[in-house]
Amino acid sequence: MKKIGLTGGIGSGKSTVAEIFHCLGIPVFDSDKVARKLQDENPEVKKAILETFNSIAPGEIYMDGKLNRKKVSEIVFKDKNKLEKLNAIVHPAVAKAFERFCEANRNSKCVIKEAALLYEIGEDKFVDGMIVVAAPDELRIKRVINRDNVSPEDVLRRIKNQMPQEEKIQRADFVIVNDGKEMLVPQVIAIHAKLFTRKK
Repeated sequence: MKKIGLTGGIGSGKSTVAEIFHCLGIPVFDSDKVARKLQDENPEVKKAILETFNSIAPGEIYMDGKLNRKKVSEIVFKDKNKLEKLNAIVHPAVAKAFERFCEANRNSKCVIKEAALLYEIGEDKFVDGMIVVAAPDELRIKRVINRDNVSPEDVLRRIKNQMPQEEKIQRADFVIVNDGKEMLVPQVIAIHAKLFTRKK
């Protein structure tokens, strides 16, 4: 089984690309979705998050049993140390979930691990190839503003906490351009074909 990482900066459109791969029959592991589920439901993860953040915002970290992501985002995107602590809680739990996902799909020739942070946490070392979805910064910022109803400043803060897009492109095995001009489906189909012909 080939394990392929799929990543891209915020607003690049990696989730759209992941959906196309899914439609082509490749199992896709949505790391961000799994992380949200773990943050809301996993007792060990919740306990660790409360211990890390509750002293800063008592009673505001979990609301009705759900993580107050807006509040946590306000904290971590202003404090890199807190962001690193949050990642240290969540990423190992997500990695274990991915192992279970691979086992459940062990008969598939390929699985895709979609995540915003793969290079940043060194996960690229544990996959057989990396796909990066890229888009112009102005378009990325516009997409996130429209999607999350946040300010341009908020988006820029998030971008600064990710590896520069140019570096991701240089390190990628495959690059998909999602600039609103290049068609996505033909690019994905071309990579899909290569994944089943290239050796590990």
